Formats: sequence, structure tokens, C-alpha cells
Amino acid sequence: MAETSITPQVDGHGSAPPTAQSWLTGHPKRVVWMAVIAAFGLFWWFGKPWAAWAFKYPSAWKWTINEQITAAMEWLMNDATFGLFTFRELTRAISAVIEVPYDIVLSLLSTGFLQGQGSQAVQIVPPLSWIAVLVTVVAVGRYVRDWKLGALLGLCFLYLVVFGQWESAMVTLSSIAIAVPLGIVAALLIGLLGYRWTWFERAITPVLDLMQTTPVFAYLVPVLVMFGFNAVSAMIATMIYATPPMVRVTILALRQVPAETVDLGTMVGCTRRQMTWKVMIPSAMPTLMVGVNQVIMLSLNMVIIASMIGAGGLGFDVLASLRSLDIGGGIESGVAIVVLAIALDRLSQAMAERTHGNRVKPAGDENLVRKHPYTVFCVAVALVTGALGFTWGEIQNYPEAWTITSGAMWSDLVRYINVNFFDELEAFKTVLLLNVLIPFKRFLLSLPWFGVVLLLGVAGYTLGRWKLAVLCIVLSLFIATVGKWDKAMITIYLCGISVLAACAIGIPIGILSAQRERLWRVVQAVIDTLQTLPSFVYLMPVIMLFRVGDFSAIIAVIVYALAPAIRYTAHGIRQVDPQLVEAGIVSGCTPFQLLTKVKLKLAFPEIMLGLNQTIMLALSMLVITSLVGTRDLGQEALIALTRARTGDGIVAGLCVAFIAIIADRLIRAGADRMRSRLGLH
Repeated sequence: MAETSITPQVDGHGSAPPTAQSWLTGHPKRVVWMAVIAAFGLFWWFGKPWAAWAFKYPSAWKWTINEQITAAMEWLMNDATFGLFTFRELTRAISAVIEVPYDIVLSLLSTGFLQGQGSQAVQIVPPLSWIAVLVTVVAVGRYVRDWKLGALLGLCFLYLVVFGQWESAMVTLSSIAIAVPLGIVAALLIGLLGYRWTWFERAITPVLDLMQTTPVFAYLVPVLVMFGFNAVSAMIATMIYATPPMVRVTILALRQVPAETVDLGTMVGCTRRQMTWKVMIPSAMPTLMVGVNQVIMLSLNMVIIASMIGAGGLGFDVLASLRSLDIGGGIESGVAIVVLAIALDRLSQAMAERTHGNRVKPAGDENLVRKHPYTVFCVAVALVTGALGFTWGEIQNYPEAWTITSGAMWSDLVRYINVNFFDELEAFKTVLLLNVLIPFKRFLLSLPWFGVVLLLGVAGYTLGRWKLAVLCIVLSLFIATVGKWDKAMITIYLCGISVLAACAIGIPIGILSAQRERLWRVVQAVIDTLQTLPSFVYLMPVIMLFRVGDFSAIIAVIVYALAPAIRYTAHGIRQVDPQLVEAGIVSGCTPFQLLTKVKLKLAFPEIMLGLNQTIMLALSMLVITSLVGTRDLGQEALIALTRARTGDGIVAGLCVAFIAIIADRLIRAGADRMRSRLGLH
């Protein structure tokens, strides 16, 4: 019998197909991950009887840092002194200083100038009439850009008048008019220091990360304790929330100033101060105005939460509507915030474009009217309408009988859906709860905290080496040691389901709209509107349709966090090099192959960043959804706010922030690795 030899099959290039052994040796990281996951699964399945401490963190090991923080805050407010004055007197003095310009602006726009206090106050001078304010905003729009912008601003403010939102809008605008400039100045100075000294930038970076990721409820408690229940506390909380992006933009803008501009300033003999304020700041102004726009938008996003600690206005109206389930009134007030946001957004963008246009200064011998025609005209209108307002009240205050409302329409729409589709909505909710939400929640709560911490450390080491591994382990250990692990798992369960659903909806929409220009314009308008709507507005229709609970919270989070998934996916696909697309077409790729093998692969890092932003928005919205009955870290922060427990609020907020930071660092590291693999760096 002839001896036969068995030779391996070869592919078209003459190489043998990979064997199991060669695959294992060629992919060591995959092998490590398979081993780690297998070990984790075995420990999860069999480890509880002999390592119960790894599944339920022992209460004896708990770090009572919340009590220490609360005690420290009480000492600070009751006993801390600087010799000549106490810490409480210092904070109250700061509050009094900020209150002076706020009272002036509020008097101009809303209350008028009063004599006396409380119910005994008598109005001496009325506020600016609604006509004067309308004329002023139109004139500002015309001065900054053109009549189109003036007309848009006028229509936005006219909406506030006609729909009966004027008084509340003027209160909100008063707080924004003070909080935004103060936040811009503070952020600009901090950014300058960060640009000057690298060590200072490294020191403030984690602080900025915490400011952007810590839930607002967490620092509302110390702000409330230090500055009292008033509008100033709300403005300070708004500044804390809105300034970090401006700090980052300032550092970036100053670093992007061309070296030739700096060299020119040096050649003409500029001092360090002149170089900063006469050369670099003007050169960086277009980029800085982007930061200003962010401060304005974030400040408006805070108006509802700020109303919890003393700010009135539109935010208070939305919050009151939510408490009474007045969906029509809440949507109207929420739309008013959107309209105000649109007006201020377009105005700040126009001012950014104006900064690098050429300004023609009027001749020095011209009179006041020729030098400042718009200012003179607006002052004249204010004086005339103010004088006529004493005779004709309609000129001073828009008549209530002339207002219109859409509140009944929104309420009727939700009521119609509830009455006619209740069974279908309830069935949909029940199926998802029983088959998806509750099993996933139980799964996360059953995981061993010790194993999850180690798993995060391995993920950090795989993606970013030791620094990221240590960061993930330390931050996750903090959550366990302060006794918030179960609450954190519930937060991750709510966030995870919401993010998966948002990506499942948003990524396909982004893919479709990126390849169709008309569709993209429509989608862009929709997601811009979604991002400007206050987060509280999403809660009201969801509560009316699904009542309180986890399901309602998840639906609201999905809608709120949908925009980044769409925007980043579309942006990534639209940014793919056309030459690479053309090469794929020449190679004979079908449209589906062109999408999956070229466009999506090259856009994957951008899609990952969109996932990152979706997670950040979902976590921020989860804190708001604690108002509808969730049992996560957001509710812990809300309870701390209602009880004025500073330590509990800060610890719960830090846990949410640490979850956000871990997700952010891991996803960014993964996106960077993908870029390097694709040669996109």
C-alpha cells in the first residue's frame, strides 16, 4: 500500500490557512481577554459561597466620607473665621455684591425700580416696556449683522409676548445677563493661567472634568448652604456648570494664535500685558466666541434646576408644571426657553463673525446721534413708551386678553393618545420591563463588585496601559468603599439600556442622513431642537403616557441623548476622504460594501466619540429623571438636596462623575487605538 502524505491546503497566495495555535499566538490580547472573561464568569457563578465579601461590600469596610464632608461644611459655616470676619460673612458678602447688578437688570426688565421691601414695596419707575425691549433686540440684531437677524430676534421676543411668557422670560434673561458675563470673565482668567503655566492646566483638568460630569444636584447643596436660597445661589450654580467649556476653549484658542502674530507683537515692543490683551486675545476672539456661545447655552440649560434654589422665571414655570402634571403649560414654558436660547445663540454667533470683520469708526467730529444712532434711537423709544405707558397701559404691559396659548392643544394631544392607545402602550411597556429591563438590572446587581473592578482594570490596561488601569480601579473602588455600589449598578443599568437604544436608533439615522443632503438638513434641524429643549420638558409627556418608574426615565433619556449618536455618525461618514470612496468604487465595491468596508470603518472613531457623548448626556439626564421615581445615584443626590445633606449629595455626585470619567477614558482610548490602526492620526 503506497504511503500517502497529507499536505495542508493553501489559499490563492500559497499560504496555509491559520490554525488554532497560530491564531492564539497571533492574537495574545484576545487570548488574555478570553481568559479574563472566563475567570470572571466562573467566579461569578461559583464564588459567592466562599467569597461573599466580593459580591456584597461589607458595611464594616464602608468609608463614611459623606459624614465627614457634612461635618466639615457645618464647621465651615458655623465656626470657620478669618479673624476680621467669618466664612459665612464672606459668602454672604459675595452674594450681596453679585445681587447689586442683578437687581438693577431685574428692575430694568421686570419689576421696575422699587422703594421699600416685600409687600410694602412701591414702584417708583416702571421697567422697560415690552415695545422698548422688542425694538432694542431688533436694533442689536441689525447692528451686529443685518435686518434678517434683527427680524429673527424680534420674532423670538414677540413669541414670548404673545404667548404670555414675557414676565418669566425677563426674570430668566436678567439672571442670564449677570451669570454669563461673570462666567465668561472667570473662565477667561482661569484659561489664561492655564495657558501661561502648564502645571496649572494639569492641576485644573481633573477639576474641570468633575465640574462637567458631577450632577448639578450634588453641588446645589453646598451652594445653597453657603449663599442661601436666592437667585444669587442659582447664578453661582449656573456659573459652575457653564464655565468649564469656556476654560478649555480659552486655552485652545490662545495656543492656536499664529506664531507670526506673536512674533509681530514682540517686534513692536509689546509688554507681556499688551501681548495678552492687545495681540493674543483679539487674534483668538473668533474661537473664544465659540466658548461664549457654549456658556450661554449651558446657562439656559440650567434655568430649571436653578429654580429649585431660588431662581424664578421660565425654569420655575416648567418645574411647577411638572409637579402639577400640567403638560400644556410645561411645554409652553419649555418652548419659551428654546426660543430665548435660539435668539441668544444666533446673536452670539453673529458677534463671533463680527469680531474678525473690519469696523469703520465714525469721524471724531460727528455728533452723538451720528456716532451712536442705534443707541440713541433705542433710548428714545424707551423714554417715549415709558411716558406713554402711564396713559395707555397696553404700551407698557402687553394686555393679557391679547395673549394666546397652545397649552390646551398639547394637553388634549397627550390625553387623546392615553385614552385611545393605553392598552398598546401598557403592553409595550410590560413586555420590555419583563423581558429586557428587569433581567438586565438583576444581572448587573448580581455581579461581584471585586470582579468588576478588576475587569475595568484589565480593560484600562489593554486600551491605555497602567495609568488608565489605575484610574479605572481607583475610581470604581471609591464607588464600592462609600457604599454606593448597588445604586451605581442601577445607574449603569438605566444608562446602558438608554444608550444602547439611542445608538440603535441614532446610528442608522446618521448613516442615512449623511448620504442624503436634504434629509441631513431636516435631521439637523430636529436634533438641534432636541438639544435646545430643557431636559425637564421630556419628562412631562413621558410621565403622562407611561407614569413614573424606570421605563419612563429610560424613554426620556433616549430622546434626550439621541442627538450625539446621530450627529457624530453623520459627521464621521461625511468626513471620509472622497478619494478613498472613489477607490472603493473603482475596485468594484457594491454600495453596501462601500458603506460597511470603507465609510463605516473609517468613521468608526467618530462614532465612538458619539457614543461617548451619548453616555455623558444620558448620565446627566438620569439625575433629572430621579424626579420620576428611579432608585439610582441621581435620587441619592436629589434626596441630599431636599435634606440639605452636603456630604451625601457630593458623594453621590462624585460616583456619577466617576462612572462618566471611566466610560469617557475607556472610549477615548479605544477610539485613539482605532485611529492609529487605520492610520488616521
